[in-house]
Amino acid sequence: MMKDMASSSLEDLCLHFNEKISYIKKCILLRNIGKDECYKPVLHKIQNEVILLYELLNEMEAEVKQQAKLKDLLKEIKKAAEREQKEAQHLLEHIPPYLPKPTQSCITVPTVKQEGQTKAVEPKPAKKAVKETKVIKEAALITTEEFESIPAYMKGRITYDQINAVVQQLNKAVVGKYKIMYQPLRSMSAPVRNLYHRFMEEETNDTKGVFFIVEADIKEFTGLKLDKRFHSILNILRHCHRVREVRGSGLIRYVIC
Repeated sequence: MMKDMASSSLEDLCLHFNEKISYIKKCILLRNIGKDECYKPVLHKIQNEVILLYELLNEMEAEVKQQAKLKDLLKEIKKAAEREQKEAQHLLEHIPPYLPKPTQSCITVPTVKQEGQTKAVEPKPAKKAVKETKVIKEAALITTEEFESIPAYMKGRITYDQINAVVQQLNKAVVGKYKIMYQPLRSMSAPVRNLYHRFMEEETNDTKGVFFIVEADIKEFTGLKLDKRFHSILNILRHCHRVREVRGSGLIRYVIC
């Protein structure tokens, strides 16, 4: 076994020396050829080609490095795009149910203008009732920016959705009240007429030209519980200038801003 290993090592060593000797012979041959005048132009051309090839290899190496940098940058951009896509998908799947309305929050209610209310200067008084549009003002929903600006002590554990749910219910009460207010008396049922008279009694000099409701209207037209959380949300709505209070005759009137 030891003899075989020694023989193998000796053969490898001989092969190595033979390769070195072959390289030396080639170098001597090339040196001798270089002394021959007829080969010098060819060798000079080869030298120039080698220089050009070396420069080209340097350029290729620089381009490879640049491409590697671009590849790393594209990986980062891809990761960022994937994160943005996930966030966008999350937002799409969790759109808040209460978003601010894109236009002014008002409801139009057609009312009837009686023949006797037409001006005497009109040459042809209308025999049929003329429809007139009345506008009911509603409170705008709270935006996310406004919600974030609400002081923590005022907000507590109240959520964005809970606030806008109350806004919607207040608007429901406003619409319910003023649809009755704009309705002709003779078309009202007895219970509706009683509501109408209560609405009129609650009017004051401070409420002329504005839209307001009282707690009785909230109970009449909505299912809201007028509990501690409701009054906390009203405080937030006053802070966000959605409602303001007008007090008098033992009533708190919530005026829509």
